[in-house]
Amino acid sequence: MRSAGHFAWIITAVLLAVASLWSPPAAARSAIIGEPLAACVATVRTGDSPAVMFASPARFDCTRRQTSYGQGDFWVISQPLDHVAGVDARSRVRIASLWQDGITLYALYPGGAVHGWRLDGRATNRHIQLGAIIEWPLPAELGSPIRLMWHVQGSANLRGILLAPTIATPTQSSQANMLMTALYAGFGGLCLALLIYNLAMWGALRHPFQLAYCGMVAALMLYAITSSGALAWIYPAMANNDRLKLNYVLLCTAAAAALTFARYFFAPAVTAGWVGKAVNMITAATVLATAALVLLAPWHIHALDTAFSLTFGAIVIVVFPIIARARAERSPHVWLFAIAWAAPILFAALRLLGNLTLIPWSFWLDNSTILSMAFEAIISTLAIAYRIRLLSIERDEAIEREVITARLADTDPLTGLLNRRAFLRQAIGREGAQALILTDLDHFKRINETLGHDGGDEVLRVFARTLRQAAPGALIARMGGEEFAVLAPVERAVTPDAVLAKLRAARMPFDLTVTASIGACTGPLTTEPDWKSMYRCADRALFDAKQAGRDRARFAPPLAVRAA
Repeated sequence: MRSAGHFAWIITAVLLAVASLWSPPAAARSAIIGEPLAACVATVRTGDSPAVMFASPARFDCTRRQTSYGQGDFWVISQPLDHVAGVDARSRVRIASLWQDGITLYALYPGGAVHGWRLDGRATNRHIQLGAIIEWPLPAELGSPIRLMWHVQGSANLRGILLAPTIATPTQSSQANMLMTALYAGFGGLCLALLIYNLAMWGALRHPFQLAYCGMVAALMLYAITSSGALAWIYPAMANNDRLKLNYVLLCTAAAAALTFARYFFAPAVTAGWVGKAVNMITAATVLATAALVLLAPWHIHALDTAFSLTFGAIVIVVFPIIARARAERSPHVWLFAIAWAAPILFAALRLLGNLTLIPWSFWLDNSTILSMAFEAIISTLAIAYRIRLLSIERDEAIEREVITARLADTDPLTGLLNRRAFLRQAIGREGAQALILTDLDHFKRINETLGHDGGDEVLRVFARTLRQAAPGALIARMGGEEFAVLAPVERAVTPDAVLAKLRAARMPFDLTVTASIGACTGPLTTEPDWKSMYRCADRALFDAKQAGRDRARFAPPLAVRAA
């Protein structure tokens, strides 16, 4: 039943993620604002010019899938703008950013005038809006155009030649930037908070999976900056294609860190054997594919991009045996991990299909990594917190066991007092004059014969409690049998008569009268020879108390304190 409940959570998360792709256009396309424009494509021929192409609308194909054209140079024309609502107020032409060497927007005005605005790689970067949207502001003094056309040069045509063309008002453009700022800033703030929190935790606990998680979150935070187009605002001199290359690098870094996190998050048995080898191979393949694309593109960019996409598909696949192994090992964190990775796995699969042009391009699908990994980062942090809690419990239990073991090694199990070894370890080396009291229960053999050994043990326990009450703060030990020792500095020495009085007043088993004899001695206790001297001194005094009739104390002459 528990597994079914966890599975239901995963299915719910997956369904919600899928449903988000089919939201109404107004809600689903925050950066794709304004009135949509047609994107009819024509290949470039010798002798083509903007005026010729505006005059030849029959050359353009509005139905053929753009990716079927392959790489190259193209013309893309919109529909006539006279049917676009409020076109007079719309002066912002927007398209999605794609891999291309350059692009020129041409506008046809009444009377046949044609004006163009060309953007090369670096100029394109200066026209990027948040959401990675290229925007041209149309000059107000030229009036409203009657048709638009783009000349795309060096199109890699990985996802299309020209995607999501719209014409919007300045207000709509500003609102889109504000909305995307809120989205990316929220994600960036989340990443920064998670990064600081987990780095602080790593500094204290030093678990490898914490550092891998921080690497993943840092890479995703930087990816949000590059993929959103914010990097173009920070560094406008960068070529747009270089910004796209940086997207690949940061995605690769995040994926490698995520696999490393998964590997160290669970017990070693989870990624042992072929699973660990598969993780290593896929990580290496992802790094190699990314390096090849960054260094060689645009040479064979389609093949390089496909290789990159397939390595991400392999990452999606390898997560499943990790989860299966973790479940088989009865890992307590497996379901949190599975829920955390549900959305990233789904969107990675959909992006893989999109990269392979098996499903249409979508703005939110193109930005799904940020949304899905935000979800993953939050749930993974919960999983980390849960894992750390379990580790803390294990640590506390281990410390408790060590304390109990040490206590048992130093404590007399019957009375709870220090044993002889622990007493000597703490007694020898004390500075200044010390007062040692040796006390021995009188006629203890008769007590054992009268009450039995259980009764005798209870008498010893009562006597131990009496010593604690009579000598608070002193070092007290059971030296063996019925002999006990009390040690304290001379200035806080325990009065032997007070010990005897408390013992006489103590209630013993069966109201038996129990007495003790005490021998006391004072002197230095800085070395082991000092201890032997003091012990012999107190023991002689104890013997004198026994000889004098018991139930009394005797004091030995103080031993001399050696000069420093």
